[in-house]
Amino acid sequence: MKGFMKNSLTMLACTALAVTLFTGCSQEKQEQEVVAKPAIKIGAILAETGGASFLGGPEARSMRMMVEQINTAGGINGQQLELIIKDSAASPDKAISFAKQLIEEEQVIAILGPSTSGESMKLKSICEKSETILISCGAAEVIVNPVAKWVFKTPQTDSFAAMHIFAEMNKMGIDKIAILSGNTGFGKAGRGQLQKLAPDYKITILEDEVYDKKSTDLSAVVAKINANKDVQAVINWSIVPAQAIVPKNMRQTGMTIPLFQSHGFGNVKYIEMAGVAAEGIIFPAGRLLAVDVLADDNVQKATLVKYISDYESKYAPEQASTFGGHGFDAVMILAKAIENAGSADKVKVRDAIENLQGFPGTGGVFNFSATDHNGLAMDAFEMMTVKDGKFVLYHQ
Repeated sequence: MKGFMKNSLTMLACTALAVTLFTGCSQEKQEQEVVAKPAIKIGAILAETGGASFLGGPEARSMRMMVEQINTAGGINGQQLELIIKDSAASPDKAISFAKQLIEEEQVIAILGPSTSGESMKLKSICEKSETILISCGAAEVIVNPVAKWVFKTPQTDSFAAMHIFAEMNKMGIDKIAILSGNTGFGKAGRGQLQKLAPDYKITILEDEVYDKKSTDLSAVVAKINANKDVQAVINWSIVPAQAIVPKNMRQTGMTIPLFQSHGFGNVKYIEMAGVAAEGIIFPAGRLLAVDVLADDNVQKATLVKYISDYESKYAPEQASTFGGHGFDAVMILAKAIENAGSADKVKVRDAIENLQGFPGTGGVFNFSATDHNGLAMDAFEMMTVKDGKFVLYHQ
């Protein structure tokens, strides 16, 4: 009897041990499976260096910051994000090469960027053919008009910017202007919008000059405009370095007529480069530059305040810019779409972006649709100016 009991207890102990070992192994296996769940690969092509680094630098830093925050919070649907950033230095050729590498070798779910419109247009067909999501940080309307199934963008569109500028000119009684534009994709697209929309606002373009994007002195072009005494205002549509050069050359020439710039002026670095010549520049921009005067119940305010606080705490003494905001929006739109899709399947995520409604970003409230892959309306802009070396609302 004693031997039986002893054997029974031994068998029970072994059975319990086996159950414990099996349960422990199962739990460990499940934990390993969770840990082993692959990261979602996201590519980004940004001009971290070169002439457009005032755009690409803040975009890259914003994207890294947001991916880090998302991963620290547990990722999306239990998966971490892996962000692979390539520095194109605003070269379309480099952007094309990097896009192919990210798509074919890294097999990313999406490409964020590029920083410039010219690069973005080069990648439009590549992403369409490969069925890879592209969320551009370029502003030109042609990136998303005509609509391409796999291509989206975060900055406010250039046609709306032109409309805001012309509407302001109407208020000021300005109807004869000169336009300057850089020979970039952004400059070309903006110039086209200005030429197209001017008649709608009864504005006549008396002078129309295109300059090389690498120009370091535009005094000859400015002098030509200054010689036409009928010109009442100037619009300059470009990215660096001309956004600082034009106001400097105008001041040196003695011109006192208003200077309007595009929404590409929304980085305080441009003010620093132009110095006192930046005073009085008028331009349309998103509400990131006007967050201090927004009502507390503004749908964007919480997003803007947190982004600015996080960015400036992490990258002090650098100030947040609208360009960094474009990078923030690209990451957050993609992250929300992955969450809504419930998976990292490219088709499902693309569909989720296209159906994203009422999503507050730094550039505005995004309402995407099958016919609108920018998702922002005219009211995403405020008119801004430079006063005492700072951005302020033009109308206060």
